[in-house]
Amino acid sequence: MTTVNGQVLVVGGRGAVGSVVRTTLERWFPGRVRTAGRNPGAHGVRMDVTDTDGFRRALAGVGDVAAVVLCVQPPDAGPATACLERGIHLVDVNAEPDLMRRTAELDDLADAAGATAVLSVGLAPGLTNLLAGRAHHAVGGADRLELTVLLGAGERHGADAVRWTVEALTAPRGDARPRRVALPGHGRRTARPFPFSDQHTLQGTLGVPEVATRLCLDSRLSTGLLFALRPAARHPALRRALTSMLPRTHLGGDAFAVRADAWRAGRHAALAVTGRGQGRVSALVAAHATREVLAGRLPTGVRHIEQLPTLADLPERLAPDGVVLHSLDGTASRRS
Repeated sequence: MTTVNGQVLVVGGRGAVGSVVRTTLERWFPGRVRTAGRNPGAHGVRMDVTDTDGFRRALAGVGDVAAVVLCVQPPDAGPATACLERGIHLVDVNAEPDLMRRTAELDDLADAAGATAVLSVGLAPGLTNLLAGRAHHAVGGADRLELTVLLGAGERHGADAVRWTVEALTAPRGDARPRRVALPGHGRRTARPFPFSDQHTLQGTLGVPEVATRLCLDSRLSTGLLFALRPAARHPALRRALTSMLPRTHLGGDAFAVRADAWRAGRHAALAVTGRGQGRVSALVAAHATREVLAGRLPTGVRHIEQLPTLADLPERLAPDGVVLHSLDGTASRRS
C-alpha cells in the first residue's frame, strides 16, 4: 500500500496524544516510526519546536524523513516551514487558530516542494470538521453551522491541551449565546460559546458565512466551574495557577460527544459522533491522516481535514475503536 518511503517522526511521541499516534503508526509501519522531542528517549530524535534552526538541523541529521506528526504546539510556524521546505509531509495536531492560519499560508511552499500538510486533525477540530462538511452538503450548502462539543471532565489531558483551554477562556465571546442541545447518550445539555478553531476555518473551507462553536463537559458541575473561571483566566498569574491546577482536577468521566447542525432556507441536518477517550480518538485521527499521506493518496499543499475527500469516512473507520456515528433528524429535514 505504501508509496512514500522514509521514517516518520512523532514530535511529542511520549505525550498523551503522541504516544497513541506512535504506537498506532508502529503497528502499520513497523521499523519506520521514531519518537522526537526535547526528551525523546534512548532511540528517539532530539528536537525542540521552539528552536526552528535546531529543528532544521535535527531533520537534516535524520536524513530520510518522510513525514512529521506534530503533537506539541510550537510558538510559530517555524517547524512547519522546516518540514515543508524539505518536502517532508506534515500532520499537525495543533488546535490554535492563529498558528493554523500561519501554517495554511505555507500552501505554495508545500506544493512547490511536493509536500502535504494536514491541519484540523483530531476530535475538535477534526471529526467536528468532517461532520460539519456532511451536514453542510446535506442541506445543499449551509448558511449557518453550529458545532457542539462535550468532553469528559475526568480525562487526563496533555500540557498543551490544558494550556490552550485556559487561554481560550480569555477569548472574546462574540455574538454567540449558550444553547440547549441534545447530545446522544448525554441528554439535553447547555453548551457555552468556546473559540474552537472550526469557527474560523470552516467559514473559508466550506464557504459558510456563520459558524458558532460551543463547549460543555460531561459533568454539569465541571462545566459550571470551568466557565466561572473566565474572569480569573484573564490575569496572567491566575491563568498560570489554573493551568497547573486543572490537570489534577477530575470530576467526570472520559466520554465525549460532538454534534454538527447545518441550516439553509428552512432545511436542517444534524449529525453527531460519540465515544470514549478524546485524546485517544484525536490521536487515531492523526494516525489515519498520516497513513493516507504515506500512501500517497493526498494532494500536495496545505489542507484542512474537511478538504480531503479520502478522509471523509473517518467516523466509519473509527467504529472498531468505539466511535459511533449518529444521524439526527434524518440526513436532512425541511421545516413544515
